[in-house]
Amino acid sequence: MNWLIYAFLSAFFAAITAILAKIGIKDVDSNLATAIRTVVILLFAFGIVLYQGTFRQLATLSRFSLLFLILSGIVTGLSWLFYFKALQVGNASQVAPIDKLSLALTVILAVVILKEKATFSVILGSVLMVIGAIIVGFGK
Repeated sequence: MNWLIYAFLSAFFAAITAILAKIGIKDVDSNLATAIRTVVILLFAFGIVLYQGTFRQLATLSRFSLLFLILSGIVTGLSWLFYFKALQVGNASQVAPIDKLSLALTVILAVVILKEKATFSVILGSVLMVIGAIIVGFGK
């Protein structure tokens, strides 16, 4: 499969995640809910790695890669904690679009940090998605 199929599958499962999390977080502390979700993801991901036999690659990771994967994990954890808190106090149909403002931030950071090219279509699409997220997130 190519990247586009994986990206659509990611979006599909992220949408389902928002709905399931909103249902499951009722009367549960958002940090506890995030911890439970994280343990499930940890077991699921390591189950796949063990099944595939790719666990052996852990010994060959450079310190550089390991550092950035650890930092990514910390930032992901922060994102999840805030996302679950937002879901707990807000509507999923409003929280999810605002959460997706990460797209525009990712484009900006990719240009600044990774030196990726921002084409007119990428900029226009990002602006339109930001406008859409704001309209959906704050619309009544």
